[in-house]
Amino acid sequence: MISVGVVDYGSGNLRSVCKACEAVGASPSLINARSQLAQHDAVIVPGVGSFGDCAANLRSTELWDPLVEWIKGENPTLGICLGYQLLFDSSEESPGVQGLGILPGRVVRFLPEGRKVPHMGWNALLDTRGPLYVGLPTEPEVYFVHSYYPVPDDESTVSASCEYGGRFAASISCGALHATQYHPEKSQSIGLSIFKNFLATL
Repeated sequence: MISVGVVDYGSGNLRSVCKACEAVGASPSLINARSQLAQHDAVIVPGVGSFGDCAANLRSTELWDPLVEWIKGENPTLGICLGYQLLFDSSEESPGVQGLGILPGRVVRFLPEGRKVPHMGWNALLDTRGPLYVGLPTEPEVYFVHSYYPVPDDESTVSASCEYGGRFAASISCGALHATQYHPEKSQSIGLSIFKNFLATL
């Protein structure tokens, strides 16, 4: 059975993520110490809250540097929502707060332009490609809850986009690193397929 570590830094949809992992045949456990990272086959970084608070919590739990080392060591990693945004250099949500800096780019806020912010509810993924979407239908519907989204400098890492007052990068895939702005743990059967596809990359 695949062992999946779910990073616990005082934020995130931990219970739902763990239940989704169990549903696709993995064995999840929470990570709250450096030594626990190496015990797992893959790591998931969830996140619900603000960019600045999540970054501060990662640092206070002393998981910041080990997580950077894990990801840069090309170990299998899935970021979800804020766990996706934290991969970049900075966010308009928390000026002056440094992200993990794994991927060059920044996180920006939606401009209303007649759209409600936050972007919340089901929306279709466009231009899907890469391992997360193997066997999925064209333009699968997934669940979003967010007011900010990343703008990767390297567009080749974008594995799906979404339309909400303009196109934005709904997910990325770069080697062993994958991340989604949407919540696969809240996206019913499509979300479980995405978890299963992530585990199939191991």
